[in-house]
Amino acid sequence: MDETLREIEALVKENAVVLFMKGTRQSPQCGFSARVVEILDDYLPEYLTVNVLADAAVREGIKAYSSWPTIPQLYVKGTFVGGCDIVTEMNESGELESALGVTRAELATPEIFVSEAALAALRQFSEGQAPVVRLEVSPQWQYGMDFDEPRPSDIVVMGDGWTFLLSRATARKVDGLRVDFVEGPEGSGFKIDNPNEPPKVRQLPAPELKAWMDAGKPMEVIDVRTPEERATAAIEGTRLLDETVRHELDALDRSRPLVFFCHHGGRSQRAAEQALQMGFTDVFNLIGGIDAWSQQVDPSVPRY
Repeated sequence: MDETLREIEALVKENAVVLFMKGTRQSPQCGFSARVVEILDDYLPEYLTVNVLADAAVREGIKAYSSWPTIPQLYVKGTFVGGCDIVTEMNESGELESALGVTRAELATPEIFVSEAALAALRQFSEGQAPVVRLEVSPQWQYGMDFDEPRPSDIVVMGDGWTFLLSRATARKVDGLRVDFVEGPEGSGFKIDNPNEPPKVRQLPAPELKAWMDAGKPMEVIDVRTPEERATAAIEGTRLLDETVRHELDALDRSRPLVFFCHHGGRSQRAAEQALQMGFTDVFNLIGGIDAWSQQVDPSVPRY
């Protein structure tokens, strides 16, 4: 047995529940992994997840270890349970509760706040009727609202003149959620503020980054372009993401603000998302990259 398989076997045998998945529990990177996380979260407050995208050897090794070709893969008490389809079927039949050795806890009804403006908009859209709205929150924390009829499995939240219908998965994510309706220069729409939502990459305009740098704000500003691009144009006071910086990031306090930039913002967005998966919570992407910096802040930086 090679070293990777020994590491996998140790994880499986030393942890009661292990999910090999794409992405992390907080940020799944495929729909199948997200589905299994959603199911497990309904039973367990804690379990181990292993991000196979972070290690190609583990990604291939787990397939060999289980003789199962796809990801995700769930292990319980050292035994391979299956992938997304099997876990979903076991959840629906009630077998998963027995396999995990736990009883699914009763779920408390979450508290939701609806502003007067949001209620007025909902009433208008429902032609004056007291709105009954299905609220959905996807594993990627995307929101959906639509008028619907109650289902037997729904968790129902009722307010003054409104009713929200929630699945168990959504109900776990929305305690304290606020729904508002706002008017703006780009139009009107519902605004949702959810205190349970995990950190996201925030978009930072170039002039704001300049103001932060001038004020001496503690942060790391990281260039994810190639050394050749950096030789062509660079932002003073920033660092190239080389092996030295990668090692420093591994040891850095996860609350340290990180700002990533590239040429136009695409590569740096992906790097910022990877930083979130590493556990960093204050992560920014420079809007428009160094090209925006050249146009909006420092014309002496060459455009290319």
